Amino acid sequence: MYGDLSAHEIEGVLSNAFVGRIGCHSDGQTYVVPTSYAYDGTSVYVYSREGMKLRMMRANPSVCFQVDHIDGLGAWRSVIAWGTFAELHGEEAATAKRVIEQRFLPSMGGGSLERAHGMAGWGIQPATWQDAILYRIVLTKKTGRYERP
Repeated sequence: MYGDLSAHEIEGVLSNAFVGRIGCHSDGQTYVVPTSYAYDGTSVYVYSREGMKLRMMRANPSVCFQVDHIDGLGAWRSVIAWGTFAELHGEEAATAKRVIEQRFLPSMGGGSLERAHGMAGWGIQPATWQDAILYRIVLTKKTGRYERP
């Protein structure tokens, strides 16, 4: 059976997943990339290093965000959302860092995201939050579908 997710179910998928996919488009090229994220009920918060997705989102801040929860081939929930990219600085970046840490640290048994959540592999020297670019995607439209046995 196929159907549309309710608004409550959409929020559940967005709130419970750890990985989503950002779709961005710039200069005639579309790019879809997985990323870990934290969701606060309005926006998706992400950190990254400088690269293609940031260059593309700066050029065209209208993006798509997709998350799914798959129990099996005939049992899944998928959410697609549209929103606007905004790079964060100062207090907004500090808030984003707190939101991300609150989401990930409990599932990692504490510790530091700097060493355990992707940043340790950034280059020759150990990376820190100082090396991260923090941003949010303010979600403006959300839709969801499901398949259940």
